[in-house]
Amino acid sequence: MPSLYVHVPFCLKKCDYCAFYSHSLADSAEDLSAMYLEGLEIEVAKKQQDALEGVSSLFIGGGTPTVLKETDLEGLLTMIHRYFPMSSSVEQTMEGNPGTLTDRKIELIRSFGINRFSLGVQSFDDQLLGAVGRIHTAQQAREAIGRLRQAGFKNLNLDLMFGLPAQNMLIWQASLEEALSYSPEHLSLYGLMMEEGTPLFERYAEVPGEARGTGFGSALAADTEQVDLLPDEDLQAEMYEWAVKRLRQAGYRQYETSNFARPGYECQHNLGYWRGGDYIGLGPGGVSCLNGARWKNIEDVTAYVNLLYKGETPLDESGLEVLSLRERMAERMILGLRLEEGVHLKGFENDFGADLRDIYGTVLERYNHQDVFVLKEDYLCLNRKYAFVANAILQEFV
Repeated sequence: MPSLYVHVPFCLKKCDYCAFYSHSLADSAEDLSAMYLEGLEIEVAKKQQDALEGVSSLFIGGGTPTVLKETDLEGLLTMIHRYFPMSSSVEQTMEGNPGTLTDRKIELIRSFGINRFSLGVQSFDDQLLGAVGRIHTAQQAREAIGRLRQAGFKNLNLDLMFGLPAQNMLIWQASLEEALSYSPEHLSLYGLMMEEGTPLFERYAEVPGEARGTGFGSALAADTEQVDLLPDEDLQAEMYEWAVKRLRQAGYRQYETSNFARPGYECQHNLGYWRGGDYIGLGPGGVSCLNGARWKNIEDVTAYVNLLYKGETPLDESGLEVLSLRERMAERMILGLRLEEGVHLKGFENDFGADLRDIYGTVLERYNHQDVFVLKEDYLCLNRKYAFVANAILQEFV
């Protein structure tokens, strides 16, 4: 069965580092959320046929789904469960940010069977939150955690970020320690990415190259406005490595490069992606992949809705992409090696008709002397000491 992702492209305000497709509801001159829900129902009804046997998991992300008005949030959840009925045993996740969660919204979310919540905390330091354009405070994050627990959520993920402007090791450690004090079942730790086209990227693009170094240095912008210190790559690596050790001590399993869970609380939805499963993505910007074919919806609410009203598929300009055998094998390696379990040798052979060691023997041999890759029973794994630089290594499989 495929997994189901529903993209809600709205926020109160876009964060300075965010490159995901979303609109600020406060800046919208028209009721885009109502228009979005009308179009989404047309798409949901069409895509129901792609999951006749049901879905393996549900993830409602964005954007910030909890920014929707209570009536719109209720309409969204009603629609999803009307067309994709799910038992209580199916993992159903909703993302949300502190400051957008009311008691009534949490009650609605729980009443529709959402059994996992992912809260975008990012930091418990107000200065850092402001430095990247987050609009919530640390106190609002604390209150949101309390509300979610009081409402009965027993599967809670907290997102945290490292490598933020003005963040040092002590501040990072304090945020992670506070997160641990709430005993979340899952933690996702992300290093700050400087995505082109975002306000944060533009801010640091002004910094002279010799002072900026790799983009993570202390400097003054060209107009002499002070630019906050960004941790360099060595400090980011230290932050990451400290967190891995600390979470291991606290009983969390690092089952994926950036994700840590108590036993039995690994995110099933994301595991589906990393293991090469099929998925359906709904809403503007949603991505689907079924039977080796992949497509993405247009990132424009108005165009998305208009195309659906005309009976057309709201594809973006890349259209439908049929992945070649080589592309599918490469994706299995790149995603699977991010997992602690690695890539199952027999599963790879069953799916692609070849032994991965024959296909990628040159890459494996190149890193053999460094013990980058490890064979554990029937799985090929990435040595976890290379997890922080995993992305660079895994590009070898493209």
